[in-house]
Amino acid sequence: MTDLTLYSMPSSGNSYKVRLLLALLGRPYAHVPIETDTPELAEAKAAGHLPLGKLPALHLGCGTILSESNAILWYLGADTAWMPEGALAQARMLGWMFFEQNRHEPVVAVRASLATYPHLAGEATPERMATLLEEGHRILGLMEAGLDGQDWFCGAAPTLADIALYAYTHTAGTRGGYDMGRFARLTRWCARMAALPGYVGLLDGG
Repeated sequence: MTDLTLYSMPSSGNSYKVRLLLALLGRPYAHVPIETDTPELAEAKAAGHLPLGKLPALHLGCGTILSESNAILWYLGADTAWMPEGALAQARMLGWMFFEQNRHEPVVAVRASLATYPHLAGEATPERMATLLEEGHRILGLMEAGLDGQDWFCGAAPTLADIALYAYTHTAGTRGGYDMGRFARLTRWCARMAALPGYVGLLDGG
């Protein structure tokens, strides 16, 4: 039995973050997979399962529903090795998590979505895709610099920031068309993430 039920989109990096952390923590949960642009998504919204109208949403046994992927990571990661000790270390971790949602996801994830989902094909104009490619390479370059001299984004051990950043970075080449060959540190970091005990891939069942 489990007191956690996760509504998530199997192909979404934001949803994948939560499934990955749950797997790495070894926490059981019930999974309700719902893809975008489907009747199931509309039904979940109408039933009140997605209070903010989007995935992922984590339902707790007490009846509380948590939204926003990085907020869910914070809740699940509290009092675990994925949360560093001390206000300064936590602030640095949050800095990368805010960076992921405010700068990385709107570019890297959006380009991948435009290239992947048929219902978005009309928005994938050559001009927009070129702009997202250029900006995405710049953002990935900032991440590459952030790994200078260290294996993880917040120092000697992986934190929630690594999970947040990994979700859309590890498929930036295959789904978004970014040239990951430019980023040797990022490539090695992705390999370290994939080698963690309990790791599950984006499309692995959960």
